[in-house]
Formats: sequence, C-alpha cells, structure tokens
Amino acid sequence: MLISMEKTCTITGKPFTISESEQAFIEAMDMPLPTIEPEERIRQLMATRNEWKLYHRTCDATGSKILSAYPPESPYTVYRNDVWWGDSWEGLTYGKPFDFSKSFFAQFDALQKVVPREGTSVFQSENCDYNSHIRQSKNCYLNSLVVRAEDMYYSYWMVDVENVIDCCFHIKGKSALCYECLAFGTCVQGIALQECYNCNDCAFCYDLRGCDHCLLCSNLSHKSYHILNKPCSREAYEKLRSEMINGSYASWVKAYQQYAEVRQNALHRAAHTINCENVTGDHLFDSKNCLQCFDGDTSEDCSNDVSLNDAKDIHSCYSAGWPRCEQLYNCAVSRGCSAMAFCRYMWFCNDMRYCDSCQSCKHCFGCTGLRHKDYCILNVQYSKEEYEALLPKIIAHMKSRGEWGHFWPYTVIPFAYNETSAQTYFPLTKAEALKRGFRWRDEKDAPPDVTKIVPADRLPDSIDEIPDDVLGWAIECAVTKRPFRIIKQELDFYRRMRLPLPRIHPEERHLRRMALRNSYTLWERACGNCKKAIQTTYSPERTEKIVCAECYLKAVY
Repeated sequence: MLISMEKTCTITGKPFTISESEQAFIEAMDMPLPTIEPEERIRQLMATRNEWKLYHRTCDATGSKILSAYPPESPYTVYRNDVWWGDSWEGLTYGKPFDFSKSFFAQFDALQKVVPREGTSVFQSENCDYNSHIRQSKNCYLNSLVVRAEDMYYSYWMVDVENVIDCCFHIKGKSALCYECLAFGTCVQGIALQECYNCNDCAFCYDLRGCDHCLLCSNLSHKSYHILNKPCSREAYEKLRSEMINGSYASWVKAYQQYAEVRQNALHRAAHTINCENVTGDHLFDSKNCLQCFDGDTSEDCSNDVSLNDAKDIHSCYSAGWPRCEQLYNCAVSRGCSAMAFCRYMWFCNDMRYCDSCQSCKHCFGCTGLRHKDYCILNVQYSKEEYEALLPKIIAHMKSRGEWGHFWPYTVIPFAYNETSAQTYFPLTKAEALKRGFRWRDEKDAPPDVTKIVPADRLPDSIDEIPDDVLGWAIECAVTKRPFRIIKQELDFYRRMRLPLPRIHPEERHLRRMALRNSYTLWERACGNCKKAIQTTYSPERTEKIVCAECYLKAVY
C-alpha cells in the first residue's frame, strides 16, 4: 500500500510531498518519481512557452518577412504559418536513427533545430496576425491565450469575449465591453473588476456575483444600485459614475485609488473554488479530486497543475484540455491528448514521450513536427515490432545517462527565460536565470516610426482633448520610458467608454494586472474569522482578511 512520500527538491532544497495517488499514477506510467518540487516543475514547463514576445524575422521557407515568436538570431527553422500548416514539407525528412554514442537530449536538440516551426500560433482567425496563441477569433491585436474573441486588445487568457481591452483570465461565460478586468466572467460593461461574475454595468468592484449598477463595492451578491456596499438611487449612481468615468485621467487615478482601498478591505476567500469537491489550489470550477491545481474547470483526479479544462488524471502539467485530455504527466500545452509524458505543444496525440509540436500521432518517442504518424523515434518511421524492440534500449540508454524521467534540460528549451511565461509567474533576475542554466535575451525596442514621441505626463488629461493625430505618435511610458502606440480601434473604444488614454506601456499594464493575482503557492494559515486551519494562496504576511469558505458564505450570502 502506498503512503505519501516526503522528498527534498534538488533545485531549491525545499521539502515536498508526493501523494499516494500521484505515486500510483507515475508508477503506472513507468516513470521514476520526481526529484524537484511542483513549482519548479511548472516553471520548467512555462519556460518552454513564449506567450507574448513577437519579432520580425525571415521565413526560412519563402524568404518573406514574417512575425514570429522566435527572434531573428534564433537557431530554429521557422516557417510562415500558412506554409507550416501546408503540405510542402514532411517531418520524416529530418529524421535520423538513434545514435547510442550520444545522449538522447543532444539528438533531440539537434532535431528540434532543423524541423520547421510555425512562426506564431494563430489559426482559424481573421485579422489576428499580431497575437500569440489565438484561435477562432477576429479583429484582435496583441493578445495571448485566446479562444473565440472579437475586437479585443492587450488581453491575456481570454475565452468568449468581444470589445475588450486590458483584461485577463476570462474562462467562464461570455463578456463584452470590459476594461481592466481580472478573473471575471459573464460581465457586460465592466470597468476595473476583479473576481466578479454575472455582472452588468459595474465599476471598481471586487468579488461580486449577479450584481448590476454598482460602484466601489465588494463581497455582494445579487444587488443593484449600490455605492460602497450601500443602496443608492439611480441618480446618485449615475452622478458618481460620471465623476469617476468621464474621460479624465485624473478622475481615473482617483477612482482607482479608492478601488485599491475597497479591494484591500474586502473579505478574501481562502480559495476561489466554485462547485468543487475535494480540491486544493485556486480558481477552480466544477472540479473534484484536484490537489494543488490552479486555474481549471471541469476536471478531476489531477495534481500539481496550472490551467486545466475537461482534464482527467493530469499531473504536473501546464495547460491541458481544450478539448479533453487524460493521463498526462509533466507536459506543456496539450490539446485532446492522452497517455503522454514530457511533451510540449501536442494536438490529438496518444502514447507519446519526449515529443514536440506533433498532431494526430500515436506511439512516438523523441519526435518533432509530425502529423498523422505512428511508431516513430526521432522522426524515423519504424514498424510496430521494430519500435517496440528499439524503445526499451533507448530508455535503458537514457537511464544510464540520468536522462530518463526528467523534463527537457534548459539547453533544449527554445526560448530565453525572460521571453517566456515563466518570467511572469516565477520572475528571476538575469543573474539568477543564468545561474540556473537558462538563457537570457537582452532586449531593446526599435525606434518607433512616428511623427513624434510624447512623454505620458504631457498628454492632455481628457480623452476629449486627444486629437486623431495621436495615432501617429508614440507615447513614452510613465514607468518604463518605453514608447508605445495607440491604434484606431483602441482610441474609438476609449472615446465610446469615456476612458482616458493609458499612460503606461501595454506590457507594463499586463504585469501590473498579473501582480494582483496570487502566486501558485499554497500557504497554511488560520481563517481570519473562525481561526480554523486553511490553505490559501495568500501568504502569511498579507494583511487582507482571509476567511474560510464557510465564513465567507455566511458573510456574503
């Protein structure tokens, strides 16, 4: 009978626990138990994914200029998206038989560099070239992790939205006309909301459910016309709203400062879990038996994961689902897959190990960029009998070199650390990243092709005073001094919604929103009300009032 096992992380030296269910799953996958703590496993996976950075480079197939997640100096072969998705190339062309005089990862790395990669992950979309990881969308610009969006700008991790700017983490329901919203769902005309669901015409609010026409409120359920959690007349609501949201930057700053106080003084749930059973983690919906999981819905029997959708038996993975995934271990970005380990960017694959960017494949090992293939190793086709005879020898070879059961070494990861989502969720300095073995890319913005650069503090206060000429300017960020542009659709949105022009670069705005989210670390604390033990992503030094689920429900409902 298995019991929970305590181990020490070989990277951080911190203790971590491997549960009975996780042990059973890993042993069933015929893998050794992990030697690094869950957070470090997620860091490794996130370090394989460039979610934001876009570069101009040359398509290695056509010679045309393209947008790419890979910078010009990258040693990888990169194709324009339509060429990569086309049938002018074949992944088996690049295969080489396994060489037992070399390590597996050295051979895998060499294969990775020659097999073509798509420039950006954009498909089934219209007018969405300037995005990363987007599908089934239209008229979007500079977003990442998007499904079914229209007219959206500078947003992250968004599903089923339209007319949205500067938002992130929308997974449930459909929303429209939202600005500066975070962790929300089914909201219309939402301005500066966090943890709000099924709300209409609310602004500067935290943790509302089924509310409408609320300002500066928190912890309310099914309320209308409230200011600072107290009922108000329609006239009082409209008067205050017009004072807060009137196109003036000064008014916006004042209102946002009030909002920060509302958020700080609100009750905070130890964990944002809805309709869940036997779960630990945060931001989980309609799930059960998920331990130390974050940002997931409709999942079960999972552990140590970030980003789940319709997932079952998923362990130590980042972004699994959309559609259903089952039995995955230590994988990054899996769609419709099952029975995989140590894979990245896989679509509708089964029984795969150490593979990258494959579609509709099964029974493959160490392959890259294959489609509709079975029984391949390092992109070489074998018969079923040949594959089953060779694979155990390769695994034994990997075990002898200490490679088996470990995710890809940092030398095989295609991006610099500060190009990836790992830097967002687990930030490191350049020195820290290099010490750990990651690469780092020093960046410098190209001079913008504009008529002039205007410091943010020189902009007119009101959106009404902003001329159309601003579309030909660059604004110098008030924080980073990086120049950024305003596009016409964005300007039209601000004017329509009576919002001031932003003074901060889009990347910095994104980082500020992300800073409002807690980390993927669980802490032991006591409920701020009844004092019972709780697990929460709010660290012990945080000063907000953190309460257990029972105390929260009594107070709010």
